[in-house]
Amino acid sequence: MTSGVQRASASVPAIVEVGDRSASGGSRHAGLRGRGTQASGASILVHVALYAGFVVMAIPFVWMLLSSFKSTPELRRWPPTWIPQERTTENYRELFSRLDFPRFFLNSTIAALAVTAGNVLLCSLVGYALAKLPFPGKRLLLAVILGSMMIPAFVTFMPLFVFVANMNLTDTRAGLILPFLAGGFGAFLMRQYILGLPDELLDAARVDGAGEFRIFFRIVLPLCGPALATLGVLTFLTNWNSFLWPLVVASSEDMYTLPVALALFSTGQQRSNIALQMAGAVVVVLPVVVLFFAMQRYVIRGIATTGIK
Repeated sequence: MTSGVQRASASVPAIVEVGDRSASGGSRHAGLRGRGTQASGASILVHVALYAGFVVMAIPFVWMLLSSFKSTPELRRWPPTWIPQERTTENYRELFSRLDFPRFFLNSTIAALAVTAGNVLLCSLVGYALAKLPFPGKRLLLAVILGSMMIPAFVTFMPLFVFVANMNLTDTRAGLILPFLAGGFGAFLMRQYILGLPDELLDAARVDGAGEFRIFFRIVLPLCGPALATLGVLTFLTNWNSFLWPLVVASSEDMYTLPVALALFSTGQQRSNIALQMAGAVVVVLPVVVLFFAMQRYVIRGIATTGIK
């Protein structure tokens, strides 16, 4: 009986300890549940704010798209109507038949694609050299590239125009394309991405007798897919929407790009035709919107993997 009492008294601390552990575990689980509830609440608020911002930003584009199918009298009506009461495609037919918009669309497409191709190739070559090749003045060149990114574009606008004019490239497609075939941002972007490629892979190719150009085109370039997609999309968007440089360089309608033509229509004889201007704005905006939504995952991946946060 004494031994039974001793065993019972010995088991009391164990029961108390187990109870303390279960109580502390319950409080810990309750704390985790509380933090999880707070995190889910914050996530809901963030998503609500993002959706609200998306709606606010999308409203002008939706209005522009719907208004392009309206007539000018309906656009001037008050109160305004969201859905076109009398849908018409006359604005687009007039845009591409009477106002020579196909030529402007072709000019914008050629200039944007040529500049994008030039940046993808040349900036990749510069980025590879800065990331993986030793040469004199490497740090100085990198400093110059970084410095060029800090200079506003308007500072170099006039010297660049004087240079193009002295080369007799005004009012030509070469004048629209050549000054922007490479840029500091693209070179730095590619350098940051190529720095993450393993040196052992390139050294193995050199041991096998491959030259630097072969290494670049056969090994480095195929591995730079996300960065190349990011650079290509950003460059295309920038040049497609470029307005000031084409306005100054192009002196005839044959060299006008879409933004320049649309701006001149809004101030010229077509300034009272609001529906036609809406259709022109849709033609300008729609290709870049489609391109961005199609390539946005590559853009996000490229930016996330190049150290540019």
